[in-house]
Amino acid sequence: MTTSIKNKIKSIRELKNYTQEYMADQLGVTQAGYSKIEKGKTVLSFVKLVEIARILEVSVEDILSFDSQRYFNSFNKVKGNNNGSIQINPDNTTALKELYEDKIMLLEKLLSKTEEELNRYKKKFGQL
Repeated sequence: MTTSIKNKIKSIRELKNYTQEYMADQLGVTQAGYSKIEKGKTVLSFVKLVEIARILEVSVEDILSFDSQRYFNSFNKVKGNNNGSIQINPDNTTALKELYEDKIMLLEKLLSKTEEELNRYKKKFGQL
């Protein structure tokens, strides 16, 4: 097993928040046995690789072609900054439009609730 495959399996497992214990249980091996797979101390058969891919809910091709740098760079389209706001890649106009529509809907709900509350006060205390 090449170093890159074992590291790719470990990276995907960690991204999915799966423990070695979980993977071992799903594969029917001990945690120590699974650990040997990720450390490259066990020869990984294609059949075992297919099982690992199934557990990770990815294809074997996804494991073989996994590039953590490219994966994390894809998240650069939406970035957090120090003040808690987000920055969206302007090329993604669909996501931007959905965010604005959600914001408008929430503001309309807030306005409606405020008007309802104002009407309750008017009924209770009369016009000012």
